[in-house]
Amino acid sequence: MSESWRRPRGLDHKMRRKIKGWPPMVSTGYKGPTIARGLHPSGLREVLVHNVEELSAIDPTVQAARIAHTVGKKKRTLIVAEAKKKKLKVLNPGIQEASEEAGEKLAEEELGEANASPKNKKPKRGLFGRKKAAELPEAVEADEELADVLPEEPAEKTVESPKKPRKRAKKEENEEQ
Repeated sequence: MSESWRRPRGLDHKMRRKIKGWPPMVSTGYKGPTIARGLHPSGLREVLVHNVEELSAIDPTVQAARIAHTVGKKKRTLIVAEAKKKKLKVLNPGIQEASEEAGEKLAEEELGEANASPKNKKPKRGLFGRKKAAELPEAVEADEELADVLPEEPAEKTVESPKKPRKRAKKEENEEQ
């Protein structure tokens, strides 16, 4: 049986009832312009490529290559290299980008290790990944500055009497008057 559209007619069918989270029903307004239908957002037609020979059939002004997902690393690198020579756009080069990024990271790490010094090492962290207060130089300096600026605590502390319940307080006020 083909996968052609069949209108949902069931009483409880979620698509027919247009319930959120279910695929939208087929209706007018979903088609794009005929010129742009089937094009990649770059404006080029996609051509599925499985090997290097299939690149020769691609027109670079109108078409772009998409490497099939079944193609491995070796063929993928060959296809990307050939596409660069022919100035073709590859929509999913994958392996080329990953290898360049990995090479850059390795170079940065090598430079970082050469310039490493004891000052650049990460401080040990306490529980929950936070710096310990004693290890923070800013905290020690801030405590010393605050000790100079803040006045000393007063010797006597006034103790307030506990609050009385409202009814009892009103009765006492009435008695006093």
